[in-house]
Amino acid sequence: MYNILHKYKRFIFLLIKLAIVAGAFYFISQQLANNQLLSVSQLKQQISVLFSKNSWLLLLLLLFTDVNWILEIFKWKTLASHEKKITFFEAYEQCLASLTASIVTPNRIGEYGAKALYFEKKKQKKIMVLNLIGNLSQLGITLFFGIIGIFFLSSHFKVGMFSFNAPKFFLFISILGLLFLIGKHFGITKKIADLKSKILRYSKQLPSKILAKTIFYSLFRYLVFSHQFYFFLRLFQVEADYYTLMSLIFSTYFIASIVPGLSIFDWVIKGSVAVFIFNFIHVNPLTIVSVTTFMWLLNFAVPALIGSLFVLNFKMVTAK
Repeated sequence: MYNILHKYKRFIFLLIKLAIVAGAFYFISQQLANNQLLSVSQLKQQISVLFSKNSWLLLLLLLFTDVNWILEIFKWKTLASHEKKITFFEAYEQCLASLTASIVTPNRIGEYGAKALYFEKKKQKKIMVLNLIGNLSQLGITLFFGIIGIFFLSSHFKVGMFSFNAPKFFLFISILGLLFLIGKHFGITKKIADLKSKILRYSKQLPSKILAKTIFYSLFRYLVFSHQFYFFLRLFQVEADYYTLMSLIFSTYFIASIVPGLSIFDWVIKGSVAVFIFNFIHVNPLTIVSVTTFMWLLNFAVPALIGSLFVLNFKMVTAK
């Protein structure tokens, strides 16, 4: 069996790469064709509306996408270079290829393995931890601004989702307790605790300069794509003051970030959450869904399609 696998290793590897790329194209096209929130005809209509607006503002929105990914690439270059010095283009390739490879995995978990494959086997676990640190820094920034947005939302509007429901709360706590007991019985809890301690030990070895840069890139990346959302709203003539709109945007990203799901459905989740959030200021749901769709196309779909080229050209790293 081993000899057969070794003989056809290149062919099997090529099939895997083709399957990843085909899957990416299929899921993206399916989401556009079968979007229940925004039909293809509505999307075309909204695109025509968009292009009838200020062309300079459209160029600015495209520039926001470039800056968004440049910041992400520099963040990954900073983190990965702790284990191995990589160029900007190598970081660019790894970021976009891993985005494509992670497209059908829950919460983009496939990104960890995809990036690790660009490094020697002995470094792969550390690379996954570095990727985790990068994602946690981005999540931390999202939660920080999200809490500000939620406070604004709860103080200015009557928000039913924050009401305390005792039976549901105790049911949730009971389920967590049951999962903990099951995990402890099968030794899963101990393995998770050991893994956590290893991750923390490695994280403490990182120079403070790298951690500071990682937080810096995460912060400015968040400000870039949240303001891209803001300018899209302005382009669709959503009337509200800056602080209200930004608080609603912060709340949208906060809620969407804590809802688990496949990365391909990320925009559907954000779209649904955004429709709920912006309903407080009575924004047309079609406008909000259009904005989240354009954000998804520019910041996710197009980069994932570009990343498919890197997936096809990917070669396994051989041990030195």
